[in-house]
Parts: sequence; C-alpha cells; structure tokens
Amino acid sequence: MITRRNRVTVTFEHPFSLKGVDRPLAPGQYEVVSDEELIEQLSFPVYRRVSALIFLPPHGTSSIAKWPMSIQPTLRPLRSVIGFYHRPR
Repeated sequence: MITRRNRVTVTFEHPFSLKGVDRPLAPGQYEVVSDEELIEQLSFPVYRRVSALIFLPPHGTSSIAKWPMSIQPTLRPLRSVIGFYHRPR
C-alpha cells in the first residue's frame, strides 16, 4: 500500500475544544499531521485519509515540547480547517 504524510500548520483565531481534552485550547498555531493511503485500482490517483494527529502544548508548563493527540481523520471541522483536498507541493 502506498502512503503519504502531510504536515500542515493551522491557525485558530478563537479558543476551541477537542473531544478527549478536558480544557479549552488557546488560539494559536497548531501542527496537524495526516497519513493518507492510495486507493488503488483507479485510473487516477486518489488518497484516503487514514489517520490524523494534532500537536498540543502541554497544560500549565512553559515547555516547548508538544504532545500528539489522535483525532478522527474525517472530522468535518478539521477538514475545512486544513483543507480536506489539500494537495502537497
């Protein structure tokens, strides 16, 4: 199976929340990494998103380290934010 990985930095202008996170997340820039796999047996290349991670800042620390959180790869609000049909350069 042929796969590809996309990295996108998204900017949230307002606080937001994610299922599984017990606190509101601050506005700012967040890195989102998604893995996609090629749907074979078609006459043109089409990829399906199979996983996605968003990297969140640790709560209550000044550390620059980020922790990854798995999110639904088909999450509708996320698709509109990162561009579901985003084509990497």
